[in-house]
Amino acid sequence: MLKGKHIILGITGGIAAYKSVSLLRLFVKAGAEVQVVITPAGKEFITPVTLSALSGRPVISEFFTANTGQWNSHVDIGLWADAMVIAPATASTIAKMACGVADNMLVTTYLSAKAPVFVAPAMDLDMMAHPTTQRNIDLLRSYGNHIIDSRAGELASHLVGKGRMAEPEEILAAVDAFFESSLTMKGLKVRVTAGPTYEKIDPVRFIGNYSSGKMGYAIADEAARRGADVTVVSGPVSVSPSEPGVKVVRVESAREMMEAARREFAEADVAVMAAAVADYAPAEQAQSKIKREGAEPPVIRLVKNPDIAAALGEVKRSGQTLVGFALETDHEMENAADKMRRKNLDMIVLNSLRDSGAGFGTDTNLVTMLTADGRSKRYDLKPKREVASDILDQICALR
Repeated sequence: MLKGKHIILGITGGIAAYKSVSLLRLFVKAGAEVQVVITPAGKEFITPVTLSALSGRPVISEFFTANTGQWNSHVDIGLWADAMVIAPATASTIAKMACGVADNMLVTTYLSAKAPVFVAPAMDLDMMAHPTTQRNIDLLRSYGNHIIDSRAGELASHLVGKGRMAEPEEILAAVDAFFESSLTMKGLKVRVTAGPTYEKIDPVRFIGNYSSGKMGYAIADEAARRGADVTVVSGPVSVSPSEPGVKVVRVESAREMMEAARREFAEADVAVMAAAVADYAPAEQAQSKIKREGAEPPVIRLVKNPDIAAALGEVKRSGQTLVGFALETDHEMENAADKMRRKNLDMIVLNSLRDSGAGFGTDTNLVTMLTADGRSKRYDLKPKREVASDILDQICALR
């Protein structure tokens, strides 16, 4: 579950910092990207050179880089992360976290983090048992932090008691288990629209677009892998679900898709509007094929199709999550944010036709996700199956 996850590993000034090297290696081996943030005291126990070599990233310790004056943005780091793990967490750092004393880069990053935070305390037994430390740990737990309890054993003081940091394997397992439990969709009803719509001109011609349906079907398959009850309302496509149990409701026109989407949304927990619905349809449909010979080219008058996402946004009830897509060519972020607001969406997935490898017909996609609380996150170019996983990760985080 850690593959592709962004992990902040916070290291403080305790002898257990030597174990953080093993924890870092385990995270990297599991496929996570790790950014180390270390306190000045932590550098007395383990060198940034070692940590940077293992993580493949410069280690952050100060607010500014000494040689260049470059500012290390704790806000950007906090938004980048999928999880923050502080191991070891000393009594001093725990107290600062509990009281909001932002006098170093690690605590400032903690206060900016939007992701779940895991704290692995490590200190001598008397410090651990002190009422102040116990109160501060309880405060952190009450704030929603995940406390990975210390273990009993021989300590650096050669005393024996509770205070040893949990082993790196235990910490890794706790973080992995969190993602496994939080990202499951077992019991949820997920409804996805996919593909284009065809708007008939006559029995053999139509107005449509180049959507292949690959993104919508990838989302449906990934939701099914996570245990959801999945139905796809699909326009005309050549792809099909790869996961057993994914139900498909086939439609052709935007109005047919609207009818089916309304019906499916009534019982949905999550709805993802990945279809590329034609904005317009011919006002009249010829009942027989329009002949070319001996006739002037026909003038096709268009009318607006229904806005399916907006219609569902109007009837969305508490507990339902509604996600839309935006394919833009200019002013992408502004247009996507406006679309999300107007249609009462909880999240919108932005594609730009200016990005190579994104958009219709490709096996890859490059997206930026915007949420109704004002956050946004841009992802790298990936296969659509991996993009689907990123989308569902974010949906699970919203619920």
